[in-house]
Amino acid sequence: MHTTPSHYNLPTRITLEALGDQHLGIVRLVKSRIIRKDAEKIAEMARQIISVNANVKVSLICTRNICSKSIRLLEEEGIGIVFREE
Repeated sequence: MHTTPSHYNLPTRITLEALGDQHLGIVRLVKSRIIRKDAEKIAEMARQIISVNANVKVSLICTRNICSKSIRLLEEEGIGIVFREE
C-alpha cells in the first residue's frame, strides 16, 4: 500500500497512513475544529485516491474536534473516521 501522497496526485503536505491491507487513512490532527468546508476537501482527496486505486478504503484520522455536518458528509461519501488523541 502506497502512503506517498504524490502517488495519488495529492499535495506533498498531505499525510497518509496505512491502516491495513487496502485501507488508507488521511491524517488530519489539528487543534481547530474540522468544519464542513474541510470535510469537502477531505472527500475530494478520498475521491482522488480511489480514482488511482479503486480497491482502497479511505478513512479520516482526526481528533474528536469535528462538526456533525462534516461527519454526515464523510459518511455519505463512504469515508470512515478514526479518532485519535494528539
